[in-house]
Amino acid sequence: MAVGGVSHPRSTGATLLGVSRHITQRELRNRSGEIMRGLDQGESFVITRNGVPVGQLTPFLRRQFVLAETVRTAFEGAPAIDHDRLRRDLDRIASQSAAPHA
Repeated sequence: MAVGGVSHPRSTGATLLGVSRHITQRELRNRSGEIMRGLDQGESFVITRNGVPVGQLTPFLRRQFVLAETVRTAFEGAPAIDHDRLRRDLDRIASQSAAPHA
C-alpha cells in the first residue's frame, strides 16, 4: 500500500490482541494518559505523522495461566510428531558449530 508516495507492505498476519488503533503524533502527546490506560487494557496503537505510520505501541504480553485441559483440547486434532524426523530436519538446517558465521 502506498501512503504519501512511500510503499508500505501490508501485513498478512493477525494478532491475538486485536486491531491496532491509528493515532496521530499530536494525539499521542495530548492524550498520553488515555493511551497508557488503553495499553494497560491490552490495546495497541499505530502512531502516524502526516498520515504515514511511523511507530507502534503495544502492551507487554502478560503471562496467562492456561489449564492443561484447555491445551489438550486445542491440540487434540494435531498430527503426531515424528521426533526422529524432526531431529534430522533440525540437524540438516542448523549448524552445531560454535564458530561465528560472519
